[in-house]
Amino acid sequence: MKILIVEDEAGISDFLKQGLEEEGFQVITASDGQMGHDIARKELPDLILLDWILPKMLGIDVCKAIRARDTKTPIIFLTAKDTIQETIEGLKAGANDYIKKPFSFEELLLRIKVQRTTQGTMPDVLRLGTIEINRNSHQVFESKREVILTQKEFSLLEYLITNKGKVCTRTNIIADVWDIHFDYDTGVIDVFMNSLRKKLNLTKEKDFIKTIRGVGYIAQD
Repeated sequence: MKILIVEDEAGISDFLKQGLEEEGFQVITASDGQMGHDIARKELPDLILLDWILPKMLGIDVCKAIRARDTKTPIIFLTAKDTIQETIEGLKAGANDYIKKPFSFEELLLRIKVQRTTQGTMPDVLRLGTIEINRNSHQVFESKREVILTQKEFSLLEYLITNKGKVCTRTNIIADVWDIHFDYDTGVIDVFMNSLRKKLNLTKEKDFIKTIRGVGYIAQD
């Protein structure tokens, strides 16, 4: 998941970037509103953390400009603006959530997880190369051949395809697919992945799920 942080205070920006990267997120930063607006348009982040008081372009105006062309990307305000009226104004501008400074990093992670869970509606049928997965019927086909997967294998494949083109770290997979949020042996993922590859008949010529050594996996057509 790619997160854009638009924050002019270097200490806060660096703290957030380091913490989020340790949690497995890909992070981009912008130090003023105009830069944040331009990066959002170019990089298409999955979520935006936005300060209100910014040089060159206020966060509220950045939010409105992004919402004028993008109604789906979650935007969370992180700001010292803390009156009820300001909160209402931020939400009316199109923000999905509003966190007042100072805040706890644990709370921020929880808010991000909520946005990831509720973000958009995935299509019923997902595709990866010659693989097709029907989320309603829980059926999987490879080159039109039905493949029988266990529930956990299905969830793992669904997660990888949903995040197609992005590196899925083992930490994120164990948290999002296994719902385990503490130190745990992520080697179990490799066992399931080996089984999944065999059932899907993945080969070097048809390697739609690549291993990023020491990090995790990435699904690519």
